[in-house]
Amino acid sequence: MKLQQLRYIWEVAHHDLNVSQTAQSLYTSQPGISKQIRLLEDELGVEIFSRSGKHLTRITPAGESILKTAGEIMRKVESIKSVAQEFCDEKKGALAVATTHTQCRYVLPPVIKQFIDKFPDVALHMHQGTPMQISELAADGTADFAIATEALDLFSDLVMMPCYSWNRVVLVPRDHELAQISKLSLQDLSKYPLVTYTFGFTGRAKLDEAFTARGLSPRVVFTAADADVIKTYVRMGMGVGIVASMAHDPVKDDDLVALDASHLFEPSITKIGFRRGSFIRGYMFDFIQMFAPHLTRELVEETSFRQSRAELEDLFKDIELPVH
Repeated sequence: MKLQQLRYIWEVAHHDLNVSQTAQSLYTSQPGISKQIRLLEDELGVEIFSRSGKHLTRITPAGESILKTAGEIMRKVESIKSVAQEFCDEKKGALAVATTHTQCRYVLPPVIKQFIDKFPDVALHMHQGTPMQISELAADGTADFAIATEALDLFSDLVMMPCYSWNRVVLVPRDHELAQISKLSLQDLSKYPLVTYTFGFTGRAKLDEAFTARGLSPRVVFTAADADVIKTYVRMGMGVGIVASMAHDPVKDDDLVALDASHLFEPSITKIGFRRGSFIRGYMFDFIQMFAPHLTRELVEETSFRQSRAELEDLFKDIELPVH
């Protein structure tokens, strides 16, 4: 069994079983990859992939287990490379961050600029997706960090740290009836069609819970993952918008009135997560602290010794989170 063979099966599985695309990404030949996969299967005595003619069709049950272990081995190999690189040049390398549109568009830009200014030789890769996709990217090692509000708690092999608390604003055109109300109520909102986030995005669950607790049924007529899309449809008159407070720009959104809704909904907490056991390079600690200044290197390192969610919560219980 060779490390190269494990890399081949791992990459093929993550290229939708397309050997040709895998060969292109690895700068090698398609026949070479197919041969090495066959040799590995012969050595192990099981098929990793089912086939139809020359095409791979699915991953076998045995293959699923083998690929899980192969992924762990590949991540360990990358950790070894990171350790070596850290000692060769601590200011060169790569950093992959998986996050949502809201974080990438409204919260991260000043952090990214500060990071690039300090570490110009670190290649920074941003992956955008749903909270579930973001968590999976961090869990399987594709991303170094996951930044999101939802779904991170679903992955037990991610270490999660609270970054900041935030709430929501209601957006309406300036001539809308709600713009004249001094203090909104959920009853007020329930009278109008709502435009807000898709379920599973940016604290949407907190919104639904608030209406349910009051025995109200919100009339959600349009949902999107992108706050800018939500604002577009508010401007079209499709409904009243509910977005994360940091997604409202007083200058660029001066045609809309932002009404405080923090008294209507429980605050949400955005977290940053990384795979348990990951090697965190020096510039990665810097990125975390730029994004969440209270997350010092010492505090982040301490999380490695906390095994359960309860232990992690205990570590952060006395920290007052900034509010966005």
